Amino acid sequence: MNAEIISVGDELQRGEIANTNSAFLAKKLNSLGITVASQVTVGDDPIVIIDCVRNAQDRAEITFVCGGLGPTADDVTLSAVARGVGALVKTDDQTWHHLLRIFAQRQIPVQPENKRQAQYIGELIPNSRGLALGSWLKAKKHRVVILPGPPAEFQTMVEQEVLPRIIKEFSIQKTIQTRALHFLGRPESTLMSELKPIMDDYPNVAITSYVKPTNIELRLTIIANVQADIKAIFDQVTKAILKKEQQYYLGMGNDFNLANEVVGLLKQQGLTITGAESLTGGLFQSTVCSVPGASAIFNGGFVTYAAEAKINLLGIPASLIKQNGVVSSATAQAMADYSRKKLDADFGIGFTGVAGPDELEGQPAGTVWIGLARKGQPTISKQLRLAGYLGRQEIRLLSVQYGLQMLLQELKK
Repeated sequence: MNAEIISVGDELQRGEIANTNSAFLAKKLNSLGITVASQVTVGDDPIVIIDCVRNAQDRAEITFVCGGLGPTADDVTLSAVARGVGALVKTDDQTWHHLLRIFAQRQIPVQPENKRQAQYIGELIPNSRGLALGSWLKAKKHRVVILPGPPAEFQTMVEQEVLPRIIKEFSIQKTIQTRALHFLGRPESTLMSELKPIMDDYPNVAITSYVKPTNIELRLTIIANVQADIKAIFDQVTKAILKKEQQYYLGMGNDFNLANEVVGLLKQQGLTITGAESLTGGLFQSTVCSVPGASAIFNGGFVTYAAEAKINLLGIPASLIKQNGVVSSATAQAMADYSRKKLDADFGIGFTGVAGPDELEGQPAGTVWIGLARKGQPTISKQLRLAGYLGRQEIRLLSVQYGLQMLLQELKK
């Protein structure tokens, strides 16, 4: 069985960016016994795309066309492929209305070209990581698959949508399944290096990493015979990974959300939380309140950005701040402790630090202290030294995630 990959984009053709999508897809197809007979890179030229698609049908049973599905003038892939195979371009109303809601929320004017992202030919392929739809077209014995170019979207759609469909439609006696594990507090390179022996022990399980704004996702992927007990294999690999990395582990699942996990555990245990925030400016409290049912565990909190607010709103002694500084373990613990007592909550959490770009009290941007107070237990703190190349908002977001991780670890004791 043969396949052809057509990659579309002027920037690819000029060599301005590396074509990682073709290599990724070819490797996945080879694992299913599908030979990639040809790989072609073309610019955003509809005439050339039409010609390539028509020629590919004589050489391959599946043609993949990758890139050029955005809303700009040079995104011509879908209309060109439709002309090349004689298919009708359709609009998915549900996706289009979803896009309209996004534009309205962001107060962005809607342009006619935006509708391209809700269009497809044949059958639509959903995109859980972006806006542009993919397409799956049956043309007698031939298949044409059209996918967006951004690697994060492309790879997710290949693994979760395209490969399972190929296996089903061509009766390939293999199945592909994935499991997502989420970690925080370990550099990606260190994490993958430490997992190298496990990868060697389980060569049939691919372990790949994705750096997300709030964590590192490890995705376990296996292609095996349909009769294989894949869950048992995943459980073995997961157990081996957690034996090494348990202290950094957050949870499992494609839709895992740390705030949802923490709020759920607080509700299960009948516990409440409050907080006092300096550099995060209310982001922790906003994150907690984004979870449905958060009112059961959260009554309110404090944003104490300036030292005076910490003194006046929380009652922290001025001498404590003067002696230790705002960016300190003592101040973070006091913020957690005093906020907890003010609202009689089971937990109090305090965030103080330097979001940047300037230093504060001689501390560089990315220096963060998080305090955590629990009723009846000693108050603890954690220091973060986040990378200096991170921006202000990234430092704030990661600070919140580390605070949630501290809570998760407490709740699981």
